[in-house]
Amino acid sequence: MTMLRRDFGRTGWNVAVVGFGAWAIGGTWGEVKEEDAKAALHAALDEGVDFIDTADVYGDGRSERIIREVLKERGGDRPIVATKAGRRLNPHVAEGYTRENLEGFIDRSLSNLGVDVLDLVQLHCPPTPVFYMPEVFGALDDLVTAGKLKHYGVSVEKVEEGLKAIEFPGVASVQMIWNMFRQRPAELFLPRAREKGVAVIARVPLASGLLTGKMSRDSTFAADDHRAFNREGAAFDKGETFSGVPFDVALDAVEAVRSALSGDVPMAQVALRWCLMEEAVTVVIPGAKNPDQAKGNAAAGHLPPLEEGTMEVVREIYRSRIAPHVHQIW
Repeated sequence: MTMLRRDFGRTGWNVAVVGFGAWAIGGTWGEVKEEDAKAALHAALDEGVDFIDTADVYGDGRSERIIREVLKERGGDRPIVATKAGRRLNPHVAEGYTRENLEGFIDRSLSNLGVDVLDLVQLHCPPTPVFYMPEVFGALDDLVTAGKLKHYGVSVEKVEEGLKAIEFPGVASVQMIWNMFRQRPAELFLPRAREKGVAVIARVPLASGLLTGKMSRDSTFAADDHRAFNREGAAFDKGETFSGVPFDVALDAVEAVRSALSGDVPMAQVALRWCLMEEAVTVVIPGAKNPDQAKGNAAAGHLPPLEEGTMEVVREIYRSRIAPHVHQIW
């Protein structure tokens, strides 16, 4: 049985709904050996995944280079590979988003990925003022015309940034956090994106692993794992770590969700299928550090729709336990 598929906005692409998020195989998720990273990516592709999301700063290019090597080993039809640009700026300020800088980042990604043209380049959670700078999007239009990329999109922290981004006609996709613990996009953004034919990439679909149901108050994380050092936003937006929900609050909410689930489908797969219940969501991009995780993630693309009773329980848990901590921030 083939995985559920959806059209990727206006691009003409049609993708399997579960993709591969390649942050973990780059860095800041604890040690992932290169052979394990490659095996995880191979396993995902074997399961029918055909959309990979990476960034130039994941392991300072390590993620992109691993993808290049795996795809070279495989040959045949290439999946779509989306990367990101902008976070190499230091300081990371709106003024740095110049055509010259973006082209430099894109040239580096072309080299890392070993291709002549990038499928999709996303601005990597730029400062909010960038979404009010038409010249940045004009520069991306020029780079499409120059043949360096086929399409471009944005990765955002806030719903408002996504809404502003899709006012620019060239924006093909928006990537944002969307999961059981981050439901605000459903209010305004997701309907608007669907209306405009913009693809939506759902990142952090498992809330940094919380929604696997495998964490406890005793869980520990390596020093170089963002789940250890970024809970209060020390390195980047704290919403990227556990969706910004305080760890203890989140664990209690996970238990409440788990107790409402029936059957023997792993909680992680239910959480991914939940993300896809919104038809405006094109693809979810869970990460995987090993083949078993990659296969488990892909299996979510074969699940039937969740029952309305389950959806209502999740909505209520979000409203009562989670929303007070996250809803008005992002």
